[in-house]
Formats: sequence, structure tokens, C-alpha cells
Amino acid sequence: MIEWNILWTAFLTALLCKTLTKWFLSRIDIRNLNRYGAEVPAVFQGEIDQVTLSRMRDYAVTGARFGHAEDLFDDGLILLLLLTGFFAWLVTQITVLDLPFVLEGNLFWLILLLGSTVSKIPFDLYRTFIIEKKYGFSTTTLTLWIGDLTKNAVISACLMLLFMTVLLFLLQWLPLTWWLWVWIAFSLLQLLLSGLYPVLIAPLFNKYVPIQDEVLRDRIVGLMGQAGIRAKGVFQVDAGKRSRHTNAYFTGLGRTKRIVLYDTLLEAHDHEEILSILAHEIGHWKKKHVMKQIMAMECFTLLALGGVFFLLQWPLLYRTFGFPLTASYAGLFLVFLLMEPLLFFMTPLVSVISRRYERQADRYAVGMVGTGTHLARAMKKLARDNLANLHPHPFYAWFYYSHPPLVGRINALEKMGDYENERKS
Repeated sequence: MIEWNILWTAFLTALLCKTLTKWFLSRIDIRNLNRYGAEVPAVFQGEIDQVTLSRMRDYAVTGARFGHAEDLFDDGLILLLLLTGFFAWLVTQITVLDLPFVLEGNLFWLILLLGSTVSKIPFDLYRTFIIEKKYGFSTTTLTLWIGDLTKNAVISACLMLLFMTVLLFLLQWLPLTWWLWVWIAFSLLQLLLSGLYPVLIAPLFNKYVPIQDEVLRDRIVGLMGQAGIRAKGVFQVDAGKRSRHTNAYFTGLGRTKRIVLYDTLLEAHDHEEILSILAHEIGHWKKKHVMKQIMAMECFTLLALGGVFFLLQWPLLYRTFGFPLTASYAGLFLVFLLMEPLLFFMTPLVSVISRRYERQADRYAVGMVGTGTHLARAMKKLARDNLANLHPHPFYAWFYYSHPPLVGRINALEKMGDYENERKS
């Protein structure tokens, strides 16, 4: 059972602060939408009407309220299971089986994964078949949804068991340096999955075929050549069978590097807009944003694992939550619980860096295609078609947004376009 001490108090305080912060941010964003959401921003005049703007506001408010309810459920469930001693009881039941340490740990984490997957099913069903259907996005069927759920569960279980087997083996046999070797294993696994995802995992969910528009394909290849980037191919994916949302992205590493365009994107945008979107993505590659993010993640992971090493040796950690000292595999779970609220408050730092990268990629795209007008026009369509929030509260956007708010971003792009036109004239 729970021991009421300074560690438990600190954990509850951090969890409460996280919950209150999320509620506050959601509240001010909804109030901002209710106050300004009926006003069409100047850059969107002629692009969206009042009916569409109303749907944008309603979609954002609905999503915010639903997301907050889901967060409250997740935090409440974890707190309930801790207070009732369920996790400690689970460890006791597993220990009784007298399995090898690695098998005990894998069984514990497999049960946690199964529980997490099951607990999210009602929310995913409601989001997919109620909210997304209501606003005209979801095109999936129940059969397809069940198939996706099953595949995701199996893949997640296999990857988790692979990683946890390595981690627990190292934890048992290299008690002083396991964290360093786990970091190396994690880094290698991340690179391996990045390379294998487009050719082994992604095709399990969608059909990828070479882009059918030959003119567009040739122009994309030319754009890639202009940037000095080689890709395995340009593919379109049947994303429309699940959702009407649009997207385009680079994926893979080395020989598996490829460009992927949603079929919904190809339907809604002209060639100039698509090329501008891809030029933006090329900007991320050329500015080495992906590599910088990977390096930052590796450094953070190394520091985090070093912290985990020390925390796992702290008897108070196990005593507070009623766990036996020998169950270090469960200690990993406890450390995650303690760190999760702290990681949440690092969100603004990640968001600030990400927005900076997005602005740099925008400027690169303008330099490649010669104007910001096409990308600005694409952003307007994306905002309209995806029912984006055009009136986020500034503090909410600063905290959460990985991309600059749309109105300011489009204004900047159009100014770049005007400048380019003036320069040419």
C-alpha cells in the first residue's frame, strides 16, 4: 500500500500542477475562441465563410474538451490504481510465479501495455466515429478500425518485448553500466525502425503506390535534384480510406528515404501548392532539423537514463508505492510516473524550438520556389479543410504549438511573396 511521505506528496503535487495547468490552458483557449472565433482573420477573407468558421470554432472547442476529459481519465485511473495498491498487487502475483527476472519484467510490462490499450478504446471509438464523423473527417469502417487496433497492439507488443528484454537483461547482468548500454541499444533500435518503417510497418496499414501524376512526379524529382536530395521514390498513400485530413511527409533513412503524399492532399491542392509544401519539408532536411532533433533526443535520453539508474537504487521509491525492492522492472514504471509531470512542463521548450525550425523551413521553401504565395495559399486550404483553430490563445500556442499560429505564419509568407514580386519587378 501507499506510504504517505515526502515523495508521495511531491508526486501528488506535481500531478495536480500538471492537471491544473492543462485545465487552465484549455480554458483560456476555449474562452479566446468564444470571444474572437466569429471574426474571419484578414488573411482568410474570401477563403472561408462564416459557416466554415463556425465549424472551425466548434471543432476546436469539441477537441479541447474531449482531450481534457481523456487526460483527466488517464490521470484519475493511474491515481486510483496506485491508491488501491493494484500495481503492487500485480508485482506480488507475478513474483509468485517464480519466473526468471527478464520474463517477470516482460510479463509486467505486457500487462501494462494491454491495460493501456484497452482503456483507450472507448475514447478512440468516440473520437473516430462520433467527433471525426460529425465534422466530416472520418471515413473508416469498424472493421478497418478493429484491424488497425489489432495490428498496432501486436506491433507495439513485439517492439516493447524486444526492447524490454534487452533492457532487463542488461539491468540484471550489468548493474552499474546498464543505463549506458541501454542508451546505445535504444539509439540503434531507433535508427533501425526509422529505416524499416516505410518498407515493413507502414505498408501493413496503407497501400503505397508510385504517384500517378507523371507531370507532378517529374517536377518533384526536379525539386529534389535542385536541393541535392535523393529519395527512393515519390509515393501516394490511400489515407482517404480512414480520414479526409491531408498531409505530406518525408520518411525513411538511406535507401528507404521516400516522399509520401496523401491522396487527399493530391485531390485538394494544385501542383504549385504541393511543390511548396514539399519545399518546406526539404527545408527541414537541408537545415538538418531532423538530425538536430535526433541528437537532442539522444542527449536527453542519456541524461534521463542516468537519472533512472540512481532512482532505481533509492529504497524510498519502492517503499512509497508498496513495491518490493527486487522488482526493479516495476521501479522503471514508477520512475516514469514520477518523471511524466516534469516532462510535461518541458513542452514549451520543445515547442519554441520546433516553431523556430518551421519558420526556417518556410524561408527555405520561399527561396526554393521563388515566392511565399503558393505556400501561403496551401496553408489556407489546409486550415480550411482540416478545420484548424485560427484564434488560439497566445499563451496556449506558446505552450503547445509545434508550428507557428496560422494567421501570423501566413502573413509572414505573403510578405515574403510580396517582397519577391517587388524584387523581380
